[in-house]
Amino acid sequence: MSQKMFDRYKVIDVDTHITEPADVWTARVSSKWGNKVPHIRRIDGRDMWFIGDDPAGGPGFYTMAGHDDTFPNVPMGYDDIPAASYDAKARLQLMDEEGIYAMVLYPNLGGFGSGGFLRLKEPALMLECVQAYNDFLVDWSSADKNRLLPVLALPFWDVEESVKEIERSAAKGHRAVLFGSRPETFGQPPLAHRHWDPVWAATQDAGLSISFHIGSGDISDVVNDAAGIGPKANFSRGGSLALLDNQNCLANLLFGGVCARFPKLDFVSVESGVGWLSCVLEMFDWQWTNGDVAKEHPEYDLLPSEYFKRQVYGSFWFEKRGIDQALETFPDNLMWETDYPHPTSQYPSPNSSAVHPADYAESALGNVPEETVRKVLQDTPARIYGVEL
Repeated sequence: MSQKMFDRYKVIDVDTHITEPADVWTARVSSKWGNKVPHIRRIDGRDMWFIGDDPAGGPGFYTMAGHDDTFPNVPMGYDDIPAASYDAKARLQLMDEEGIYAMVLYPNLGGFGSGGFLRLKEPALMLECVQAYNDFLVDWSSADKNRLLPVLALPFWDVEESVKEIERSAAKGHRAVLFGSRPETFGQPPLAHRHWDPVWAATQDAGLSISFHIGSGDISDVVNDAAGIGPKANFSRGGSLALLDNQNCLANLLFGGVCARFPKLDFVSVESGVGWLSCVLEMFDWQWTNGDVAKEHPEYDLLPSEYFKRQVYGSFWFEKRGIDQALETFPDNLMWETDYPHPTSQYPSPNSSAVHPADYAESALGNVPEETVRKVLQDTPARIYGVEL
């Protein structure tokens, strides 16, 4: 076809991030909490988030798209990062320039599984800050409700409040629920425990999906350079290990019976790549069959790979060599993303090998059947996130 992929479809990017504006919480949370609320201070010319007097990173740590250096040499603050990372109108302009119709929106400061809110320590403040973020994201997305797709954070440390927040935020227009892949690292029951069934049930009833974003558990062991290998090597090691972590998440979902108990609930493995899926799911089926799981659990009426095909999805943004078999085996379960504006996102910069998203799609998907391309770039994410085409 002479017309390029991004011109043929309403392309949906299923993993991007908001660099939270400085007043997300100070403008929405009760003043009684004082400086316990997440707030920005400028320290030695650098914008930094603080919770009380504890530093919590800066907006530049997450916003490296287009930056002329690599970690740990991150932008100093809001003046040095793209407006599209924190301003909705600028984001829509970027999307128009890149040929992207819609973007799914994930947080930064609150953590990729909402674990960052635990740093607030007081449950009432934690809940208020989660609700403030969710309300902010709805307001931000109102610049174009069919193109900016909010994913709600959860007060996961309280299941009853989590159910209420799913119901409240779904009514406001959120498209999916963010959940951590390793809740046990925060002192909670493991993913497959029935403790979480009310969360799965509420999400299923609301018609939303569950997003497992990589790096959503306690990543202190990944961030800390205990071996002294150096900041750049350790940063790259951590990013790679985070991708692998979602394989554990998938095993817990499938072997733990979550998919069997909630057959109408969709799960998305975000930013974890897809080339590994064929091997891992074949291994799951092998272990399942030869471990006689069906005898122990006759209520599990499908193989792991069949549950996956029915209700689990993956996303990719850098792969070329490893995706062909995954696309052939799971054409209905894969989606495309950029991870904008994170350090290794699919956006060009002087120190990145990334190309523009449309160019990547032509290169990576050029030999893929047209029906599969349409599903990956448009149809599957439109169904998962309720996008009107």
